Amino acid sequence: RSGWRHGKRAPMRSTFCRIMLGLWVVTIVAGGWFFVRGWTVPGTDGRTQIVLAPAERDMILGEMRMLLKAVHGVVTGLAGHDQSADRAQIEQAARSVGMGMAVDVNPALMAKLPLSFKQMGMSIHRDMDALADAAVQKETPQQILQRLSSMTARCTTCHDMYRFGVEK
Repeated sequence: RSGWRHGKRAPMRSTFCRIMLGLWVVTIVAGGWFFVRGWTVPGTDGRTQIVLAPAERDMILGEMRMLLKAVHGVVTGLAGHDQSADRAQIEQAARSVGMGMAVDVNPALMAKLPLSFKQMGMSIHRDMDALADAAVQKETPQQILQRLSSMTARCTTCHDMYRFGVEK
């Protein structure tokens, strides 16, 4: 028994601790690498390809279509002539794709997305909620259009940087 703590077996215990610490460090580094980089490969068109399962790809593309429909709802509201109804339409369209839409995202899917993609996507959801609030607070159509322009600039930047591929 005394050898376990103060004798021959102490070096074996020390080696085991070093191995465990090394494995822990490797796991943290690999997790951090994938959190920042995601599951990506160079695309054939110069963009970064995010590699997803077919159902994951379909889900994200469906979300993007919902965002585009919300933009259409905001623009249609801005073009209308019934201020009260138009502001309600703008608020509803923007709020429908706000942070509430991003709540139920699968963590495994989020791990596959590169950090900058996640940051741009979450900023769009936050800004849609802010745009809905701006409509309620009666910002001018010009101010709302400026908000929308800032968001669509991020959309085009993201589409210029990334594309989706499907796992084989």
